[in-house]
This record gives sequence, structure tokens and C-alpha cells, in this order.
Amino acid sequence: MTLHKIKDFDPNYRDYSGDSDIVGFDLYSGNDKIGSVDDVLVDDEGEFRYLVVHTGLWILGKKVLLPIGSARVEFKDHRVYAKNLTKAQVESLPQYDENNVVDYDHEEQVRKVYRPAATTAAYDRSSYGYDRDPDLYNLNEADHQSLKLYQERLVTSKTRRKSGEVTIGKHIETETARVSVPIEKERVVIERTSGTGQAVVPSATDFVEGEIARVEVYEEVPDVRKEAFVREEIRVQKVVDHDTVTSEEQVRREELDLNVDGNPTVDKGVNTKR
Repeated sequence: MTLHKIKDFDPNYRDYSGDSDIVGFDLYSGNDKIGSVDDVLVDDEGEFRYLVVHTGLWILGKKVLLPIGSARVEFKDHRVYAKNLTKAQVESLPQYDENNVVDYDHEEQVRKVYRPAATTAAYDRSSYGYDRDPDLYNLNEADHQSLKLYQERLVTSKTRRKSGEVTIGKHIETETARVSVPIEKERVVIERTSGTGQAVVPSATDFVEGEIARVEVYEEVPDVRKEAFVREEIRVQKVVDHDTVTSEEQVRREELDLNVDGNPTVDKGVNTKR
């Protein structure tokens, strides 16, 4: 459970609380003025949970938390009455520091001071809810009379939706590839020359038909084959791009209309935001 200063939770809260802002009201215990209201702490839903009270010279100017259910607000007199608050209680309460977060442990110290002595707690930080202490946190009409003025505000959320799909596949394309291979071919060259014309005596092999000489002729033949290789490697991954989408809507707010007949004296009441 997170607590917020009311001005941090709603910077414009004074626009609909009018001149009777509870912050600044005098703090009384019985008939004695003991300090003032410095701030209001609300939860994530805007529910009043604590008044930050300054005890003035009563307890050396100590700032402590007063659960809203332990207070009675008199809007006409601009006063807050702390029910049965004693000096001993204030001395036992932890000091409030606006620069520090009010965590569960701080709240527990506060609750133990305000609870009746016979009250026993059966919960922990994960199971506690403010409904366990209605006397400390409930707003009743007798102690907190006010007219509730409502307004609308924009609440944002995000949902994931499928915007498309990318399918990665492959297909085969066929093309004609040409390659040039240099080769060698042998050929037989026969040269014939004229004789000298001189007379010779034929041998036994002359004037005989048949093979005279044998020459083997060779040539190179190209050997072309196909082999596969990795031409390109594909990696597929997703990345997240961040963007900000601005949305505008018309919101409504209730304002107080006060009709006065004659010349009565009217003290405005403050609206407590719940």
C-alpha cells in the first residue's frame, strides 16, 4: 500500500475543495489548540488515510500522523479535533518526515498507539487491509460531513494485440550458369617435302603396303559438376520499439452551485475526496 501527499496525488485538488482546504486547519484536543494540519495522506484510490499534524509547542513541534477516523472535522470553524489524543500518545508516535516514505512498519507503529490496548492483530504486511481498523480509517457522516463533488479523470492502461505476422521461408530459383574451362587438344601435323631426285637402291621394306608409323593423339575433356555452398545466413529476431501515444478525451467535473436567498451568513464546507 502506497501513501501519497494529496497535492502529489491530485495537484488540482484545491480547484474543487474551494477556500476550505483542510490543510491549514487548526488542530484541537478537547478545548485546547495543540497545533495544525500540515498535509493529508491518501492511498492509491484517493482515500483519506492520515492527517499530518504539527503539534506546535505542545510536544516541541513534533509532526505525527493522525488516522482520519480518529479526527473530527469542523469545516465551519476550520478546525480538526483529535479524538482523545494525549501527550503520551504523541510522544509514542514515530516522527513524520516528508522526505521519507511512510512504509508498513511506520504505519504499524502508528496503529499500535491509536488502537485500544485489548486489540490483537492477526495479519502481516502481505495480508493487512485498512478495513481491519474501521475505527481508525472510516469516514462517517457525523465527524466528516461534506458534500461529495465528483470529477472524471483519464485512467490509462495497456493491452497487447497482434498487429501482424512475419513468415520467413525460402524457394528455389533456377538459372543457367556458364563457366569457361581452358583445355588442350593434340593434333598431328604431317609435313611433306620433295625428294632430291637422286637414284637409290630400294630396301626390302620399300614398296610394301602397311603401317609406317603410329602416333597417339590426346585431348583434355572438361569435367563440370555442381556443389552446394552457404551463400547467405539469415538471423531472425524481434526488437521492441518504444513510442508514446497521446490521447485526449472530454472529462467532466461537478462544481457546487450555491443559491442564496436574502442575506444569510454562509460558511462553505470542504469536500473530502474519497
